[in-house]
Amino acid sequence: MKVLANDGISQSGIDALEKGGFEVITTTVAQEQLINYINEKDITVLLVRSATTVRKDLIDACPNLKIIGRGGVGMDNIDVAYAREQGRSVINTPAASSHSVAELVFGHLFGLARFLHNSNREMPLEGDSNFKGLKKAYAKGTELKGKTLGVLGFGRIGQATAKVAIGAGMKVVAFDPFIENANLELDFFDGQKLNFDIKTISKEDVLKQADFLTLHVPAQDDYVIGKSELEIMKDGAILVNAARGGVVDEVALVEAISNGKISRAALDVFEKEPKPEMQLLMNSALSLTPHTGAATNEAQDRIGTELAEQIISILK
Repeated sequence: MKVLANDGISQSGIDALEKGGFEVITTTVAQEQLINYINEKDITVLLVRSATTVRKDLIDACPNLKIIGRGGVGMDNIDVAYAREQGRSVINTPAASSHSVAELVFGHLFGLARFLHNSNREMPLEGDSNFKGLKKAYAKGTELKGKTLGVLGFGRIGQATAKVAIGAGMKVVAFDPFIENANLELDFFDGQKLNFDIKTISKEDVLKQADFLTLHVPAQDDYVIGKSELEIMKDGAILVNAARGGVVDEVALVEAISNGKISRAALDVFEKEPKPEMQLLMNSALSLTPHTGAATNEAQDRIGTELAEQIISILK
């Protein structure tokens, strides 16, 4: 049986699948050519990340496709319910990349709090001619310790991010419409463990309390953070979106930054990905990454092996 990993797969995943008797193809096939390729090559399993979409037309046109796998959490690029109605297995790896995303969020938070995103741009240009000026410009940083992190969406990734926050000495407040309480276990290098019980509160209360806000919600029809939500937030708050493009109203965010309501923000995902708006790319108050939340070697290894284990379990 053949597996097409159209958006790539780690070597550990390839090794596990080949050991299980599968042929793994890592050719990246253009979306418009995917149906013909799957049928011509008699593909049994299609693995994707966020680049490839698997919609009703592909599902109907590829009757020999038994499994559709998403390397990662969100499956908004797959018509999941329809695929399952047609008897196809749809799998993903919801836990594999949680900590990687959490660390990227804090990479942005630490950088924004100390203006690293700006000073890293300016030092190569003016470090020799305007050192004192840059020092003065970026001398009003803030510490994360003792501040409040608001988490919207308290599933696996939200909880992983909360653990990092607790480790950094922050207070955590969280909102999730489906979770009332979460017990977080922090593991330390010497074998010690500490447990923290987090009771979720209303979205409005999170927005009011958060010095820093991070989103970990699925794609949805409406903005999770729009103009009205930004107005509720603390003056000078910092926001990070490493969830999905389209959950933050980017126009409203830029406006909130320009009028001083929001001091700075970080975006790993964009409404018009893969061609973000130029007003975002050129905004000095934004720290930007190209949708790399889950892009660590460790996460990709976990994703690959977890997908392989699920595929082997279903088909062998």
